[in-house]
Amino acid sequence: MAADRGTALRAVAAQTLARVLGGSTLNACLPAALEKVSARDRGLLQQLCYGCLRLYPRLQAQLTPLLDKPLRDKDRDIQALLLLGLYQLEAMRIPDHAAVAATVGATRVLRKDWARGLCNAVLRRYQREAETLVASLPAAAAAAHPPWLYDAIHREWPAQAEAIIHANNAPPPMTLRVNRQRLSRDDYREALRTAGLAATAGQLSADALTLAQPVDVAELPGFHAGQVSVQDEAAQLAAQLLPLAPGDRVLDACAAPGGKACHLLEHHPQLALTAMDVDPERLARVRENLSRLGLQAELVTGNAAQPPSVLQRGQFQGILADVPCSATGVIRRHPDIKLLRRPADLAAMARQQVEILEGLWPLLAAGGHLLYVTCSILATENHEVVMRILQRHDDARLLELPVHSGQSRPAGRQWLPAADGSDGLYYALLRKGD
Repeated sequence: MAADRGTALRAVAAQTLARVLGGSTLNACLPAALEKVSARDRGLLQQLCYGCLRLYPRLQAQLTPLLDKPLRDKDRDIQALLLLGLYQLEAMRIPDHAAVAATVGATRVLRKDWARGLCNAVLRRYQREAETLVASLPAAAAAAHPPWLYDAIHREWPAQAEAIIHANNAPPPMTLRVNRQRLSRDDYREALRTAGLAATAGQLSADALTLAQPVDVAELPGFHAGQVSVQDEAAQLAAQLLPLAPGDRVLDACAAPGGKACHLLEHHPQLALTAMDVDPERLARVRENLSRLGLQAELVTGNAAQPPSVLQRGQFQGILADVPCSATGVIRRHPDIKLLRRPADLAAMARQQVEILEGLWPLLAAGGHLLYVTCSILATENHEVVMRILQRHDDARLLELPVHSGQSRPAGRQWLPAADGSDGLYYALLRKGD
């Protein structure tokens, strides 16, 4: 029974990863995959998928010389299965014989019996030649990063590159945001302790607690009652970096899934907040989070680069622009970025970011503040975008952020991903007028 479950689980993991190899995101593929396995196997399925993608450049570089010829596109599931086999042998505590047997057995579940001998031969050969294969890896592959990203990290962050790469390859911590409208951080930490969950207080956000071990949200005391949310600590900075007063009209321009919008309202319950997103389905997640936390906001579907007419010029005293980006600061949460992102994407992202800021700037009232946010660690999307806006708008003023953490940049500040700390986020604060 256990062996049957193991082979079936690896087949599901291979099918999921094959879709990612074909261009889909893991976020789009994984929910349906999780429904195919039992509740007790879902943790292992997620570990296999996330872990394999975190090490994908390294695993693929080792797999290539083990194959006589590349596999065809229609056999991406076998490629994925082989990568999963290498991942288990290299990085998991599953006994080697069990990992090989379950992986080879999955070819039958995938209805590709022809690949049984191939998988067995490749994995056995890897066991014999692993040391030689690892020794021959180029630096980027050894670090489990695509060459363009490995080079960009070393070019822009030479002193921090090793730590960034280590963080990108590690599972992220689980950080919570305590709803200060319901209880204090200390009180919630005590509730966690009573539930047998250890947590440490955050250093960047007064509302943050990081769990010693991740758990399902259903195990968090008061989660469904709105006492707490899951949010990275650097992401929690937005609520304290955007200057606001009671009654201010505020626009969260790219709001989904709503974490920053909800935190703004927890900090400033008297705000008149509008949450906008271009995707109606993602906007529904904002509504769900607001409802769970007992918060109110106006929801608008719209493109921030071309705001809908319901939003008026000069309407908002505060705008949060958490724009789409390469997500190079959150690779550990979205490891498929290593596979799906391309160098050319950066210039396209930067153009979109400038278009969004140009679309939002007329909506900002004189004397109002716009907080520009990305989860990128690359200058092309960060201070270089901000500098372009400053050059285009005489009424735009760059303000110093009221914090000393993070890395100072020519404009704004950068927080870098840390293995036991926050994700990599960039913030810059602009004021309209003198």
